[in-house]
Amino acid sequence: MRAGPYERHRELLQSVVRAIAAGESRRPFTEATGQDAADAGMRSTRTAGKVFRSLLGRPFELGQPGELGRVRTESSPYGLALAIDYPRCDPTELVAAAGRAAAGWRAAGPHQRAGLAVEILRRLNTRSHELALAVHHTTGQPVQTALRAAGPRAQDRALEAVAQAFAESERVPADLHWKSAERGGRPLEGSCALVPRGVSLLVGCPDFPLWSGYPGLFASLVTGNPVVVAPHPRTVLPLAITVRVARQVLVEAGHSPDLVTLAVAEPERQVHRRLATDPAVRIVDYTGPGRFADWLEQHARQAAVFANRTGLNTVVVDSTDDYRGLVRGLALASCRCHGTVRTTPQNILVPERGFSTDEGHKTLRDLGADLGDAVDRLLGHPGRAARLLGAITAHEVRGALTEAARYGPVLHASGPVAHPDHPYADLRTPLLVRLRACDERVYTREWPGLVSFLVGTDSTSHSLALLRRTVGRHGALYASVHSTDPLVLAAAETAALDTGVHLVENLDDLPADPSSALAELPGSGAHFVTGRFRVVRSRRHAPPAAPVPAARLEVAAELVDV
Repeated sequence: MRAGPYERHRELLQSVVRAIAAGESRRPFTEATGQDAADAGMRSTRTAGKVFRSLLGRPFELGQPGELGRVRTESSPYGLALAIDYPRCDPTELVAAAGRAAAGWRAAGPHQRAGLAVEILRRLNTRSHELALAVHHTTGQPVQTALRAAGPRAQDRALEAVAQAFAESERVPADLHWKSAERGGRPLEGSCALVPRGVSLLVGCPDFPLWSGYPGLFASLVTGNPVVVAPHPRTVLPLAITVRVARQVLVEAGHSPDLVTLAVAEPERQVHRRLATDPAVRIVDYTGPGRFADWLEQHARQAAVFANRTGLNTVVVDSTDDYRGLVRGLALASCRCHGTVRTTPQNILVPERGFSTDEGHKTLRDLGADLGDAVDRLLGHPGRAARLLGAITAHEVRGALTEAARYGPVLHASGPVAHPDHPYADLRTPLLVRLRACDERVYTREWPGLVSFLVGTDSTSHSLALLRRTVGRHGALYASVHSTDPLVLAAAETAALDTGVHLVENLDDLPADPSSALAELPGSGAHFVTGRFRVVRSRRHAPPAAPVPAARLEVAAELVDV
């Protein structure tokens, strides 16, 4: 007899559960391939390229309910004609179909749901290079960055969410019974059960659709909730491939494929808003600008909203014993993937009087000039520039580069960079603008892409106060502090704890893609999972104890006599 999905993947799943409980890092997909080997495979593989190109210029079939027509919303910034037609389905029909499929999925139980989730990830892993090409040609990310954001590392993030959801589900003792004496009456007994919240909506991230989307998608599935995936119109293909694989696995296991569906429409139809406010949608996952996160929290009142704001990533510079490393790290973080990675700094807060370094006292002018020179050195070679920057896909990034340059002295101007292989790709260098602390109306806006501000403050204490106020109000994914003073580091850590932002201390090379799925998401850790279900208890009269047969009583009496 063929083993079920849980039995096939039990050892892998339990190893990740144990690693999470022990606070250890376990990345099976990445460890199995090795990132260096995966990068090399991305450059040399031809099979993935053929499979990817077979998707172009054709209808993308999913067999979903409520299809109203076909829609195209994507274009490659590298000039490749995608021309993929996706099904445009009635959002109400998708939600209704998900609701009809929910009862069977809840009855499947956490073991089967977790096993099938791991099976989906295993199959996605075999298509990592195809997914990477889909991300590359829809987001503009460089090829190696796309593989890290769509391949084994992204699958490990998803697996962490699966393991956490499975562990939390197992905490609910479905067969628990208890008895309590009812005053003057019969005793009571009860049981409890895990009840999923309902239909889950994943609102796709335009820049990192799989990296940001997988944790919520798989956490919802394992806790028993069907998922409607609504990708950003610019980046449909990576999530469309994911949905197709999930539907295939579900059908093979005897479940309804409508547990996972794709909602695509032209931008003007605003399908994300329509779905988010549907009364039957009870969970919403979103990563992106705070403006839409605020809208979700105000209008999707019927749902548990897990909104991860990209916000105002902030760097506080107080002092350093490695000035060249600091400058090099800031330059690299500003350039990566046209300023869309999770650790791209927007606001760099530095005292107006300057700061101490291992090379002596440095002023804001020194830092601005050295940072501009470091950017120019990094991007001086076209091939290296293409590998770092990637191509711009959004018109709002181009508009932001023009607008931000009007608000203060430009320390490093943004300019075009030629791509050695794709002459029509739009590559731009980062923009660095000098501002004063009183220019809050400028640097408290969330600027897309390659825009950074060097903000002069009254002191390091003032910088930390600005960090606390601006990040606390507008959110951020990361903050960073550079200081040789333990008291400053302690104050920065307190500010980060108070505002709920992740803090990096004295690291020159900020990580572009931190590996933890749950540590950096809203409702970090357990609540990101437990918010997707309820525990419902029931009570009833306990059945009367069966009378003991007389023969058994006689035997018992004889044993006592002996």
